[in-house]
Amino acid sequence: MFDTFKNAWKIPDLRKKILFTLTVLVLFRLGCAIPVPFVTGDALQSMIGGNTGNLLGYIDMLTGGAFANSTLFALGVGPYINASIIMQLLAVAIPALERLSKEGEDGRRKMQKLTRYVGAGIALLLSVMYYFLLNGQGALKYTTGFSGVFCALVIILSFAAGSMLLQWMGEQIDVKGIGNGISMLIFAGIISRWSSVFSAIKGYIQLAMNGEIKYYFFLPLIAVLVAAVAVMIVILNAAERRIPVQYAKRVVGRKMYGGQNSHIPIKVNMSGVLPIIFASSLVSIPGTLGAFFPALYNAQEHPIWSAFLGAFNYDSWAYAVIYLVLIIAFNYFYVAIQYDPIEIANNLRTNNGTIPGYRPGKPTSDFITKVLSKITFVGALFLAVVAIAPIILSNVLAMNISLGGTSMLIVVGVALDTSRSLESYLLMRHHKGFLE
Repeated sequence: MFDTFKNAWKIPDLRKKILFTLTVLVLFRLGCAIPVPFVTGDALQSMIGGNTGNLLGYIDMLTGGAFANSTLFALGVGPYINASIIMQLLAVAIPALERLSKEGEDGRRKMQKLTRYVGAGIALLLSVMYYFLLNGQGALKYTTGFSGVFCALVIILSFAAGSMLLQWMGEQIDVKGIGNGISMLIFAGIISRWSSVFSAIKGYIQLAMNGEIKYYFFLPLIAVLVAAVAVMIVILNAAERRIPVQYAKRVVGRKMYGGQNSHIPIKVNMSGVLPIIFASSLVSIPGTLGAFFPALYNAQEHPIWSAFLGAFNYDSWAYAVIYLVLIIAFNYFYVAIQYDPIEIANNLRTNNGTIPGYRPGKPTSDFITKVLSKITFVGALFLAVVAIAPIILSNVLAMNISLGGTSMLIVVGVALDTSRSLESYLLMRHHKGFLE
């Protein structure tokens, strides 16, 4: 991967793309430090506290701390991601959108335009909710009269405009830079928060020097486990099950077509990080509500609510089990709406293709369904292990593991995608160093 980046830097066109991407990422980090008018910057720090166990902490992780500091890019690219997911689901449920998504480049542009509009609406709605959250925390300088109305409009429009600006910046990276723009922005936000990891390591080293012998063993163990998880992410991101396909020979005029062998690639991790995002958003709702009503944690006054919210603490075993089940369920759901075995079987029959040992039609679709089910389970189990490993380590070692599996999955995945993008550019230019 490092050789790929080194070779890409030697090519002027690729060097411009890399520099453009880095410039956009620097502007993104600058925007994360620009305060929104009429807001006290550290109002939400005590509520979030760097904990990703609730929804607010998870959003703060994806925005690189901008959410807790109430800056211009506080909403991050979340509205655009939610809009993309909503449009994917609607394309399955609404026939008109499904036809539009299959109309080639023109249909893709129209779907992208609709996604922008939906993202703008979600950004505006979240900005209003964020305003009321800040108001409830006493973080606003003006709340009544004309000044209060003007303050509300400025804050809401600033947050919504910041989110739309981030969406535009991501699209510019897609066109003029390297890699997926939205993923690169999330990557930069997560990397900026990893300073807390080094602070935690420094604290553990200090404890070990002060006589806490166990930390001499825990730190190397954590380092080995983190490296193992990173290697597993790399391997399973590239792993795929190839279903062999054989095309029949056919004569058109005086030419013969077909007769070649091919395959249908089915990736083990075909849903990416989306099941983790869905599951973490859903399982974090009780913890988020508890942050708004801290009195509910009082076991004497609210025993039922206290027990319920305690089960959804980030470091509890109940949280880990529920998280595991939801990740597997959402992975199956996402694969089900993305892959239609019947459509794949019909396309094979239309193109005179067959899977050796299976007749065209229903036997082929049944076989593809069976393979998809097995591969989906393996991919879901992999995502679940990566996501809940920090929770298990926190309970077993009685240590706060700041480096979450979700952030590692995103960072490693984006790094691999960027490396593959550079390799494809190098291949198109027949770069000597790459071909060797």
